[in-house]
Amino acid sequence: MGEFDLIARYFTRPARQAVLGVGDDCALLAPRPGMQLAISSDMLVQGRHFFADVDPAALGHKALAVNLSDLAACGARPLAFTLALALPQIDEPWLAGFSAGLLALADEHGCELVGGDTTQGPLNICITVFGEVPAGQALLRSGARAGDDIYVSGTLGDARLALEALFGHVELPAAALQAARQRLERPTPRVALGLALRGIASSALDVSDGLTGDLGHILKASGVGATLDAAAISQLLAARAWFAAGGSQFPPELLHQCTLAGGDDYELAFTAPAARREAVQAAARQAGVPVTRIGTVDGTPGLRLVDGQGLPLAQRPASFDHFGTSQ
Repeated sequence: MGEFDLIARYFTRPARQAVLGVGDDCALLAPRPGMQLAISSDMLVQGRHFFADVDPAALGHKALAVNLSDLAACGARPLAFTLALALPQIDEPWLAGFSAGLLALADEHGCELVGGDTTQGPLNICITVFGEVPAGQALLRSGARAGDDIYVSGTLGDARLALEALFGHVELPAAALQAARQRLERPTPRVALGLALRGIASSALDVSDGLTGDLGHILKASGVGATLDAAAISQLLAARAWFAAGGSQFPPELLHQCTLAGGDDYELAFTAPAARREAVQAAARQAGVPVTRIGTVDGTPGLRLVDGQGLPLAQRPASFDHFGTSQ
């Protein structure tokens, strides 16, 4: 099978939203009048972002999910995406699983594959996604203001916990590991929540490298600081229930590492004025995902973590950085 046979068999479908899709040198997109294009790229590299033995359908899902999560953080509706794929060799069962997982999530969000590239080399997946958002309504990192509430969607830390278990650093019951690994390998992009938060949230981003590090990007862009309730955040680790059921306590240091700096959560962290609390909860109900208020934006720069009694935490775990700089 050659390159173009591979593309035709696994990645070519009739164009729906695009004016012109796979098959020419460029795809053509036509956003609706009054809309802006939102564009984001993410790369997944074997050995860095995923294990070699990962289920290819799960990998196809995650490859697109992490890009859709960026659109969610911007409040954009998905339109289309391109796929650049490097493969060590043509493995048809692997390609069948990967494309099935990829295109199932694409169909779920009405996001069309419109082109890309394939080549031979170490397994590497790069997706560029395109969305649309009404002009002037995109959620940005730069809008947080002192007095705003800070929220996070869903749960935090289970993806990192799965990594800790897979590396043998912690033991989990089989059912708990399966649930945590699902969070690691099949994250849920919060597209509906991002759309519902337009006009409500003052800033937003997705949590990919760890809550404290990622939230720092909002604080820097907005020129503000924040105080976070680490005790409230610790309740967001779904796997805590498995330890409690077994009569044991989740190790406190690991708890903070997973929830505050774990990464791979792909939840939304966002801010909103305190006067919009009812609107935030209404948006969460509309999207079908819970949101938790975890802190407050301050006028004083810096990120402060406090415990359940409001006392400062002595240590703050560092979020992930590809080149080793702690955040």
